[in-house]
Amino acid sequence: MADWPRENVPLLTGVLSVVSLALVFGAVGGVIPSSVLPRASDAVLDAIPHLNAVISASAIVTILLGWRAISRGNVHRHRAFMLASFALFTAFLVGYLYRLILVGTMDFPGPETVYTFVYLPFLAIHVLLAVVCIPFVFHALLLAATRPYAELYHTRHAQVGMVGAVLWLISFAMGIGVYLLLHHVY
Repeated sequence: MADWPRENVPLLTGVLSVVSLALVFGAVGGVIPSSVLPRASDAVLDAIPHLNAVISASAIVTILLGWRAISRGNVHRHRAFMLASFALFTAFLVGYLYRLILVGTMDFPGPETVYTFVYLPFLAIHVLLAVVCIPFVFHALLLAATRPYAELYHTRHAQVGMVGAVLWLISFAMGIGVYLLLHHVY
């Protein structure tokens, strides 16, 4: 039984990806009722987008530091930074979904032309990359969690991790762009 996770990384990746995306799309689609969550104060709910921007910037830094660590052969630092990145991603997602369920989406405050030709395409690409990166991130993490370091060279951990990290970086950066458009530019 101890080898089951190791032998079923693709299955576990799929299950975790589907469950994660079902949670996200359930929250976005209003399937998860707000009555199941305790309601924070308006000040806390208003602070979540600003906190999530800081979390996103921190995740960008930890991903880049993790990338740098592995390029220098420092596996322990790489692991620590990538786990920190995943923890930050999880914290971001919890805050985002919590606020989304309780408050809903925010209307774009800028001009209609900017909304149509800048904001919506930018948001769509951000969301697409965020969705696409999830299985890559889970797969890389599961490979690393189920194998000793020396065996990772015989897996696709490095390739999958590279794709996941690039998509993650772009998605986090674009998320900050969405935040800036919603809260500071307009």
